[in-house]
Amino acid sequence: MTTSDTIETGEATDALRRRQADEPTSRVARFGTDRPLVLDAGLTLAPWQIAYETYGTLNAAKSNAVLVCHALTGDQYVASTNPLTGKPGWWELVVGPGKPIDTDRFFVISSNVLGGCMGTTGPASFNPATGKAWGLDLPVITIADMVRAQAALIDHLGIPDLFLVAGGSMGGMQVLQWASAYPDRVFAAAPIATAASHSAQNIAFYEVGRQAVMADPDWREGRYLDFGVQPRKGLAVARMAAHITYMSEVSLHSKFGRRLQHGDTLGYGFDGDFQIESYLRHQGSTFVDRFDANSYLYVSRAMDYFDLAADHGGVLAGAFRGTKTRFCVMSFTTDWAFPTRDSRVIVHALAAAGAKVSFAEIESDRGHDAFLRDEPEMHAILAGFIDAAARARGI
Repeated sequence: MTTSDTIETGEATDALRRRQADEPTSRVARFGTDRPLVLDAGLTLAPWQIAYETYGTLNAAKSNAVLVCHALTGDQYVASTNPLTGKPGWWELVVGPGKPIDTDRFFVISSNVLGGCMGTTGPASFNPATGKAWGLDLPVITIADMVRAQAALIDHLGIPDLFLVAGGSMGGMQVLQWASAYPDRVFAAAPIATAASHSAQNIAFYEVGRQAVMADPDWREGRYLDFGVQPRKGLAVARMAAHITYMSEVSLHSKFGRRLQHGDTLGYGFDGDFQIESYLRHQGSTFVDRFDANSYLYVSRAMDYFDLAADHGGVLAGAFRGTKTRFCVMSFTTDWAFPTRDSRVIVHALAAAGAKVSFAEIESDRGHDAFLRDEPEMHAILAGFIDAAARARGI
């Protein structure tokens, strides 16, 4: 492939991604100026829209609805092909017929988060006030804002409450926010590999990523879409830095170690002698084809701002006081982005609030990304929790 072919391919991908920001392949719920979304920043957003996918059938009692929440770079295509990458859904190991979240039993909903770039209003979306993309004119978004948007979608679908809300990482933050903000609308909750607030270490890593994006000359103060360019290099570096935190030292060593890319020959340069360097560069280069740079700024910032205890006098148990929701909290032994201690904080707060909670720390060498992988123990625990909750729900 020549350089001109590569440029043309990149431009075509950018155009497709741009279309997905406003007219996604998935379903869309649109809300006009008569239904503004109130944001934590003290502003309202109107008009706005939320893109979503559904799987399975809603029963007559509307009691079998499940909301699956995605992580930072995820999307609504939890169990169907992503139109940009052509790859299977990001949680097809968990969601589908006969799987832990069984689409033969449950009506599954998954939406793109507010601030995202796959059809829900975000910085790449059209701003009717300017006739251009929102860019940095979009108010800063929080996890609570994302959940308010999801609640509006659930209302739009005519569903009074949810049997289950489940998700990992940033998806787990949304699960916790749902259970706290809408306790009467969540029968069961499964927050996986997550925390009730972002750690200083995670804030630091994401700040490195945001600075990489903003240091790219093509970022253009966030107006790059107006100029027909993309801060591809900066976003790729941001993805590389973040991806390191999703793996474990054990998995990095077993997959790559110090193995060289080309036999036993050192290049004596900076072109990527080691296999791990090539792997990270690949992760970065493929990421920029499916994700918007400004969305990365917004969504990572939402994670940084998340602190569920803050609205309850710094006492996390206050966020769940009196809840009737059933919880299943899971962590992984080698997850250093969201280590088990973060999950234990959640479990202790739930216990202090009198909640029904179960907890499992799962042995895995895959690090934070384990929740996205083939982890039989996690799948079995989740399936057991769902089955028990379904019996209690009478579905």
